[in-house]
Amino acid sequence: MTQGLTQKPDLLQQEAIAWVQRIDSGEATSADAETLQRWCAISPEHAAAFAHASGVWRDIRRAGASFPRSQHDALPARPAPRPALDRRLVLGGGLAAAAAVSIHAVAKPPLDLWPSLNELSADYRTVVGEQRQVRPAEMVAVRMNTQTSITVHAGDSETDRLELVAGQALFEAAESRRPLVVLAADGRSIGRRARFDVRRMNGPAGAVVRVTCFDGEVRIERNADSATIGPAQSVRYDAGGVGRVAAIDAEAESAWQRGIVLFRATPLAEVVEEINRYRSGRIVLVNGRLAQKPVSGRFRIDQMDEILARLEQAFDVKARKLPGGLVLLS
Repeated sequence: MTQGLTQKPDLLQQEAIAWVQRIDSGEATSADAETLQRWCAISPEHAAAFAHASGVWRDIRRAGASFPRSQHDALPARPAPRPALDRRLVLGGGLAAAAAVSIHAVAKPPLDLWPSLNELSADYRTVVGEQRQVRPAEMVAVRMNTQTSITVHAGDSETDRLELVAGQALFEAAESRRPLVVLAADGRSIGRRARFDVRRMNGPAGAVVRVTCFDGEVRIERNADSATIGPAQSVRYDAGGVGRVAAIDAEAESAWQRGIVLFRATPLAEVVEEINRYRSGRIVLVNGRLAQKPVSGRFRIDQMDEILARLEQAFDVKARKLPGGLVLLS
């Protein structure tokens, strides 16, 4: 990283974006953290550039939140078309760092630093830390977790069809005689008089979907593979197919529905990943030796920053706060 004070703005922005990518890659080290701190301290312009780069996704998320959340929010006589994503929303508000990002990156953002175009144009969305209850179809209730996008598809006379574009949601069709079909990645979950959770995650080889059943029965299908799960069971599927049915801790798996997160000897790396879903900015574990340390505790979703203090005390780690809501644990 260049250390000069007279860098051209474009170069400074590019370096800030490179730092965001480095930190978010999962390969950052303690030495990287110290170098980044020194880089941000070079000048106010350096700190501001990094804050802009790491905050791009938040501003685009705010812009997306102003879109109609559902086609039912428009006038009944003539539904208004969903507004297109204006490039000025990406470049406006002083977000100079976004100028280095192409229009392609808006449709498919690198490292998931901000919502994709598919997420922004979904019928229902939640932002960081938000949970929401919606009824996208008659006799169907959905509780959306943080950073979740759902699109309503035209069904037929026999089924209701929803797509989980991103995030996690609890689907309930307990009183309906019509099957509820939930699409996610390249698979689908079919529940009849069931209550089940679907979570879509991004793995190294692509999307990973986990389906958890709390009541009733759910059939999961992906290409030629399939599995059926009942209460207190879950199954995952990805590009490799449908996995094995596994028993779950129903209390822990449903904790988010009550506004809490529950960890029971959970590896610290997974705890950090979960925290990042509910707070603005990003926490990065740069000390790989701590990744498998077990963490237990019960925390409120709306008070996630309290976990940082607990982690510092329990593992003797140092939390370094940087612009843009970035926190480095080393």
